[in-house]
Amino acid sequence: MRVHLGALAGAAAVTGALSFVLLATAIGTDFWYIIDTERLESEDRGRLEPLSSHSGLWRTCRVQTPACTPLMNPFWPGNVTVSDSSRQLLTLVTLAGMSVYIAYSAAAFRAARCLLQEQALLDRVDIRFGWSLALGWVSFASQLLTGAAFLAAARVLGPQPGQDQPI
Repeated sequence: MRVHLGALAGAAAVTGALSFVLLATAIGTDFWYIIDTERLESEDRGRLEPLSSHSGLWRTCRVQTPACTPLMNPFWPGNVTVSDSSRQLLTLVTLAGMSVYIAYSAAAFRAARCLLQEQALLDRVDIRFGWSLALGWVSFASQLLTGAAFLAAARVLGPQPGQDQPI
């Protein structure tokens, strides 16, 4: 099957742009980790304050209050102590930390289960990953497709059999 260079270039451009948009959306949104305590609160009405929340890479938001608590914001305009090179390093660490975040969340859930030692309580609390994490994974898959399209384009542009290669 013969694939045209224009089709490969178009596929690489579309999947690359899609990957960038999805990753930027995933990093900027606050739905990486979701804790839903609605069943627990409905059973113990009046005794517990609402604990449901959703978290992102930059902040945690309680469902009942409109304000979110920032975890860390090195890009805040008033933060004059962070240099440009430090901001770039923090960006790289953030991207690398997404996979560590996944492992940490699973470990934190297991630790909470051991500390509370009350299975019935945890059965009424729903802890799950959110759609921001799913966007990050779709972005990763799109980046793999972009790489495959570039490799296929390089193969199409490569020397044809029987042609002399310059040294």
